[in-house]
Amino acid sequence: MKLENINLNSIWQGCQAYDKKAQALLYSHFSKKMFAVCLRYANTTLEAEDILQNGFIKVFTKHHLFDGKGSLEGWIKRIIVNTAIESFRQSKAKPTDSIEAHHENTIVSHLSSDTTSYQDLLQLIKELPLGYRTVFNLYAIEGYSHKEIAQMLGISEGSSKSQLSRARQALQEKLIKENTI
Repeated sequence: MKLENINLNSIWQGCQAYDKKAQALLYSHFSKKMFAVCLRYANTTLEAEDILQNGFIKVFTKHHLFDGKGSLEGWIKRIIVNTAIESFRQSKAKPTDSIEAHHENTIVSHLSSDTTSYQDLLQLIKELPLGYRTVFNLYAIEGYSHKEIAQMLGISEGSSKSQLSRARQALQEKLIKENTI
């Protein structure tokens, strides 16, 4: 059964009734997009897979929290992002880790002299220290404010701004370095 042939609302109703087939269809439909979100926050593919699985478990067990306002995809994405943040909190790393504390990873990519592809940018973001990467993703990609980020991560608003500034600086340095090679 393909999702295109079925109304998303009826699948969601099936998920609310704990129908395993409906859950599988919903997962199949959204998992690739949500996995891409997970990869932006995780250190490894395995960690991203864990975040994805835990996020979808929450989607299926907390279905009653979706009030139908806004898109289902947006609600699922918010759960996935929040699950990634929980994973971040559970790790021992603090958002104030300095970039100097992390060794430089060799970037394996094929950048042209003028153009950096989307995949190359994602790789550069992934190489940022965990704190920088998390704040950068939440602010620049997900669109959260510094106040919201501070609340989510249990840091000050100033720390959020500082982490973003350092992330941008590190990305800029890596882009300049890559484009001069």
